[in-house]
Amino acid sequence: MNALLLRDYMKLELVQMAEPAIAAGDVLVRVRACGICGSDVHGLDGATGRRIPPLVMGHEAAGEVAAVGSGVSDLRVGDRVTFDSTISCGHCPYCARGEANLCDHREVLGVSPGPYRRHGAFAEYIAVPRPIVYRLPDNLTFEQAALIEAVSVAIHAVALTPLRPQDSVAVVGSGMIGLLVVQALRHAGCARVVAIDTNEQRLRLARQLGATATANAADAGAVRDLDAAIECVGASEPVAAALACVRKGGAVTLVGNLAAHVEFPLQAVVTRQIRVQGSCASSGEYPAAMEMMATGAIQVDPLISAVAPLAEGPAWFDRLYRHEPGLMKVILRP
Repeated sequence: MNALLLRDYMKLELVQMAEPAIAAGDVLVRVRACGICGSDVHGLDGATGRRIPPLVMGHEAAGEVAAVGSGVSDLRVGDRVTFDSTISCGHCPYCARGEANLCDHREVLGVSPGPYRRHGAFAEYIAVPRPIVYRLPDNLTFEQAALIEAVSVAIHAVALTPLRPQDSVAVVGSGMIGLLVVQALRHAGCARVVAIDTNEQRLRLARQLGATATANAADAGAVRDLDAAIECVGASEPVAAALACVRKGGAVTLVGNLAAHVEFPLQAVVTRQIRVQGSCASSGEYPAAMEMMATGAIQVDPLISAVAPLAEGPAWFDRLYRHEPGLMKVILRP
């Protein structure tokens, strides 16, 4: 099969690989669309330490069932499906509490941090465990379905944030996740959603997708006394902006993880009694994500910048790595 292999850091190649073996309880999926995640781009140069070559990356995908392993009787060849990016053990204390995203033995598709290597979906086929496979609504295309994983991350972050109807919330960062968080917040009933970013084009898109107000990050100091903030970048300045724009007793949820370490205004957080919550991936939000997308509550088409063949993957990765203006989500078709 064709696969896009990270042979070495900064070296992506289209190669021929054997189709993955199907174990008992597995589903073999013919990948029809796979999105390039920002974490894949950040892993390209080895900075994250979570994509050690050689590796087939890619975890935002959808396709068709090509075959099933023994014990799988509720899916048929040709069924349109997507799958979670996280594989959990199902029996550790976190899994027992319904926190599969925190599983002690968690593995992520398209990731190789050292202890394990899980080839991902930048390939014609991928084998995944049945429990993480979901049938697609009929009205979602494969390209749209490739964004379900990102939508589930946004929904998870909003669910973790203590919100009441009519609350006011800032969304710091209007990249892919930030723009999905804006939509999820409006769906949750938040009356005021303020998008904050440095990029005016992204702020215009945020307004198009439901933000009631926007602010350039340079003027973020004018945004004050909101009930909550969700930070979607993961760097010192955006984190500081998120903490500064909430009222005393407000809540800040951290989703972005661009930097491994950030400066943290501890005294301000303590004396203003701000609640800080981390949000990791998603945990069971795929059905909700598909429903919101199928009903139009969350729109993803405006976020898709390009759809291209897998063979063009190296060129698109390079453009994303160089932060080419105007690019948001690129979908590859194996």
